Amino acid sequence: MSSINDNEMYDAIVVGSGISGGWAAKELCEKGLKTLVLERGPMVQHPVDYLTANMDKWDFKGGDRITQEIRKRQPKQSRTNYVNTESTSHFFVDDNKHPYNEVKRFDWIRGYHVGGRSLLWGRQSYRMSDFDFEANAKDGVAVDWPIRYKDLAPWYSYVEKYVGISGEKLGLPHLPDSEFLPPMELNCVEDELKNAVAKKFTDRLVTIGRVAHITEGTKPGLGRNSCQYRNRCRRGCPFGAYFSSNSSTLPAAEATGNMTLRPNSVVTEVLYDADSKRATGVRLIDSETKEVIEYKAKVIFLCASTVASTSILMQSTSDRFPNGMGNDSGELGHNLMDHHFRLGATAKVEGHEDKYYTGRRPNGIYIPRFRNIGGATNRKDFIRGYGYQGGANRGDWTQIVNEMAYGEGLKEAVMKPGGWSIGMTACGETLPYHENKMFLDYNKKDQWGLPTVTFDAEIKENEKMMRKDMTVQAAEMLDAAGFKDIAQFDKGYSMGLGIHEMGTARMGRDPKTSILNKNNQLHAVSNVYVTDGSGMTSAGNQNPSLTYMALTARAADHAVNELKKMNL
Repeated sequence: MSSINDNEMYDAIVVGSGISGGWAAKELCEKGLKTLVLERGPMVQHPVDYLTANMDKWDFKGGDRITQEIRKRQPKQSRTNYVNTESTSHFFVDDNKHPYNEVKRFDWIRGYHVGGRSLLWGRQSYRMSDFDFEANAKDGVAVDWPIRYKDLAPWYSYVEKYVGISGEKLGLPHLPDSEFLPPMELNCVEDELKNAVAKKFTDRLVTIGRVAHITEGTKPGLGRNSCQYRNRCRRGCPFGAYFSSNSSTLPAAEATGNMTLRPNSVVTEVLYDADSKRATGVRLIDSETKEVIEYKAKVIFLCASTVASTSILMQSTSDRFPNGMGNDSGELGHNLMDHHFRLGATAKVEGHEDKYYTGRRPNGIYIPRFRNIGGATNRKDFIRGYGYQGGANRGDWTQIVNEMAYGEGLKEAVMKPGGWSIGMTACGETLPYHENKMFLDYNKKDQWGLPTVTFDAEIKENEKMMRKDMTVQAAEMLDAAGFKDIAQFDKGYSMGLGIHEMGTARMGRDPKTSILNKNNQLHAVSNVYVTDGSGMTSAGNQNPSLTYMALTARAADHAVNELKKMNL
């Protein structure tokens, strides 16, 4: 890794080191650009900084549950009840040190460190299709995407071959197949559900989740090997079995000799030159020393995550851009989206007492979207659609801890697995509403003197009508399999809980109604690219990280070609 020179003119600056930033760094460095990567948090080195990767529940004071101490420091990070535990809390921000504001509840779940949320993501990886890229135009919602599936398809393939995506080919037009490694296996109860759904329904199917886990061979990076079925992924994987910036793209960038990585760098704005109509670099605050530093580059990639990248653009004001860089349309900060979920159904399963499974599979079943994809699937009460994730398992010894058994009886009970149960949780699309927004509050500043973010967003009638269908259909599929004690559930939802925030600097065809063009460039500043979730024009119902990777690789290729043509 190159040493830092404050006076050096870099070819490129990448802000953020998560999924998008890692890909930007890799592609730009491998194409010969001297690239400065800026990360606001501390260094996390693969695999030495995965501090809890090999610890068991009994190694933690609270049994790896959220403790009161964690809740006090991380009250908003803990709202999910599933991402923040003793084993992972160090990878999530201290809410007291990183405050934000809520007009309506918004759960902003963040990890500030090298690698960002690429260490923490759920690894579910699905392509979007023209059902998604054409949806806004067909439904008369928001603005049209400036790209179609054919524009992104080769880039999906490009990143998938590098990352390693395991899954099953299905040939669905609304969920295109990826470049797959062998799929993980369904267990016996999931197979029973799959067969029952196939028998009763013509419009839906059950498959294994498509995940960024190596299931065969190796992939580029630092010793990336096949998944060990430990299901401790959010602690960091010592085997590099799942894709992260730390194990894959950043090492590839470093290997070129073209990358300079600077942690603890809070980027405050992108600098603009009115004469050239180009960005000239970035200004940052060293998070430890509070020193203000400027770095110059020919091209800037904002990959800091949706809210952070948009915040940087909002703070990048000038005579030309009094309301934030590239914000001629006034859409910066608007059209905030997420995926709504936390509802579905559960059931108990009789039989299969002679069967079990091996290891802890870090994946579950997936039921692709089956609403509003044509013909009888179209609904009158809502547009767009949803999918399900879930799985089946057997109870274990923890279920009898509070029982009255003791001695020989307790020992015998502990050694016997419990009964089978199954559940599925729906994940649905949220529409891009202009009034769902984030903005900056300059009256409430953080420890670096920067304005804090305020969220004002909520789901609306379309999502509420969709949610009614989500629980009913889940129960119907479980019933079709003959499962017992079926219970629908809806635990409620507020924006942000899906941890798929996106859309605040959307792509579009018209500079009057969008921030970015078809190449993820600012319409008004061509050497600034934004390739994280900010640019999403609609959300789809699929987990979005794979799309961010493809968009980033595509944008990096475009930037390098434009630099060669001296257009940037």
